[in-house]
Amino acid sequence: MYLIGLTGGIASGKSLVSARLAELGATIVDADVLAREVVEPGTAGLAAIAQHFGPEVLLADGTLNRPALGAIIFADPEQREKLNSITHPAVWRRARELFAQAAADEVVVYDVPLLVEGAKGRQLDFDLIAVVDASAETRLHRLMELRGMTREEAAHRLNSQASDAERLAVADVVIDNDGTVEQALEQVDALWAKASAAASALS
Repeated sequence: MYLIGLTGGIASGKSLVSARLAELGATIVDADVLAREVVEPGTAGLAAIAQHFGPEVLLADGTLNRPALGAIIFADPEQREKLNSITHPAVWRRARELFAQAAADEVVVYDVPLLVEGAKGRQLDFDLIAVVDASAETRLHRLMELRGMTREEAAHRLNSQASDAERLAVADVVIDNDGTVEQALEQVDALWAKASAAASALS
């Protein structure tokens, strides 16, 4: 297995890159999907969240009240760190279970928005880390135009994540997504050529 860690700040265009890699033949393990799995009713993750944040973060049916939890963690970095300390290890354990199912010559992409945040104190176990990068101004405009956020809301979301410098510091490959979609996809195709060749050599 050749394992790529794919990350990027909010509205950087990471989903575009992930979708292209899937088209080309990569197996995608989506950390956002796993993050929902590990806080489903009956999980240790949801129990730990409810214990720390209180019953107001649960809906009447016992599922997670995401807006209520979001309001807490986006307003308080310490609370966000606490949530991360509950969810990130559980997500990583599940991801590793899925990685273990891959064939020897398979390219697996771990699509993870918070790769840098989740890796604090843990070795980054990837063959290659790809960071999708776009300027803060570009991402602000995307959040406002595509998600209907105010400039203040968009800036708050950007500031709640790792800095561009922190992400770029761990990058083996940087995909510049400040230009056109076509320009970004050309870079993804080049990444795929490199990764698929490396994976074939492992079989």
